[in-house]
Amino acid sequence: MNREMLMLVDAISREKNVELDVVFAAVEAALAQATKKLYPGDVDIRVSVDRDSGNYETFRRWLVVPDDAGLQNPDAEEMLMDARERIADVEEGEYIEESVPSVPIGRIGAMAAKQVILQKIRDAEREMLLTDFMSRGDKIFVGTVKRMDKGDIIVESGRVEGRLRRTEMIPKENLRTGDRVRAMIMEVDLTLRGAPIILSRSAPEFMIELFRQEVPEIEQGLLEIKSCARDPGSRAKIAVLSHDKRVDPIGTCVGVRGTRVNGVTNELAGERVDIVLWSEDPAQFVIGALAPANVSSIVVDEEKHAMDVVVDEENLAIAIGRGGQNVRLASDLTGWKINILDAAESAQKMASETDSGRKLFMEKLDVDEEMADILISEGFTSLEEVAYVPLQEMLEIEGLDEDTVNELRTRAKDALLTMEIAKEEGVEDVSQILRDLEGMTPELQAKLADGGIHTLDDLADLAVDELTEITGQSSDEAKTLIMKAREHWFTDDAVVQESQS
Repeated sequence: MNREMLMLVDAISREKNVELDVVFAAVEAALAQATKKLYPGDVDIRVSVDRDSGNYETFRRWLVVPDDAGLQNPDAEEMLMDARERIADVEEGEYIEESVPSVPIGRIGAMAAKQVILQKIRDAEREMLLTDFMSRGDKIFVGTVKRMDKGDIIVESGRVEGRLRRTEMIPKENLRTGDRVRAMIMEVDLTLRGAPIILSRSAPEFMIELFRQEVPEIEQGLLEIKSCARDPGSRAKIAVLSHDKRVDPIGTCVGVRGTRVNGVTNELAGERVDIVLWSEDPAQFVIGALAPANVSSIVVDEEKHAMDVVVDEENLAIAIGRGGQNVRLASDLTGWKINILDAAESAQKMASETDSGRKLFMEKLDVDEEMADILISEGFTSLEEVAYVPLQEMLEIEGLDEDTVNELRTRAKDALLTMEIAKEEGVEDVSQILRDLEGMTPELQAKLADGGIHTLDDLADLAVDELTEITGQSSDEAKTLIMKAREHWFTDDAVVQESQS
């Protein structure tokens, strides 16, 4: 048996051109796997093969875990207290072992084990190839289409394979077997058999990396791509910044006669790229991102992280783009929610906001219309601003003396306190089941209470657009919350509890 073992190891080592230790380790794993089948439960087996004689021993072992952790797998774990009754100086994380009968290998067993061993060696080779490939630090995978696999494309580069999922392909792009392909390496998932490298041709990172290869100034650190937004295969926007005043960021990325940007466009099935100058000023950044539309004016709402952008009638369609593409890409690029308005809509909105502000100040500060209009004309939009803007700034307002300013600040603080108490009382009216709903936060509870939503059924009955208006959430977030609220309709116990709350 020992001779059979050594002959098997030597033959596989020569055949596969791998180190003897790698084969011995595979043999030990194969024997351990065969031994585990003799025991009920998920036991842990270790086999040790003597490299010179071929003799081998088999051990069953238990991992020592802390007493307060409990046993997750009683067949392969033992608590520290019990383990020290067997081995006095054993520590957490160590193993205790006991010798068990070894599985005989024999001639027939050797051939049966050979398949398991070869598979483990193939896995080791695959991991070694992947490690070698990833150590090169490549971000773009260059290979040829090898085959289709359930809608995904398997791309081969040397002996390494990558998987380009259908969702990560460029729409309407028709790749065939043998085609040369470049794609971004997104992740490596060793649990996937065959092609563990996950690729993408639709990710914004892919476009950024293509520009890095086309524009040497980016690699040199003279230019930087700050962000990228894509509608794969159709249109994209990138924001660039120059770290050298002598380098024009847009012209450098475009290249002589458009050679550089065309190189990226050709790789991405004709995807048109708008190159935008990045700016620290969010408003200026958004104006640039909406190009080629010309912006008349812009209003920034820091609290909502949104901007109202006013354009004239001629630029309205350009700013929005076909199917809202231009404004959507600009929003993704800048990270700001962008509302496109024409002059009439802007005037109507401003008039509405002015009227709301006037009513707020007149009601909560107990002032007349003239005083409310003074505050609005000076840019005050909330009670918080009146209460906490530095005193000196308010004293600079024409028509306001120190006594008036102090009185306004006191009234604003009192009004805020009263509103906060009312809000807390309103939140207390929200049912406990609604408070415990997955995804619910104190801020959401307060907004729901303000909107008259106090029970799970109140929330479940809402339409998505109604909830977004109350909470300011995105449509997807609102839809998820509503669906969570509706789950209780199918659970009798929850319905009873809600009706009793």
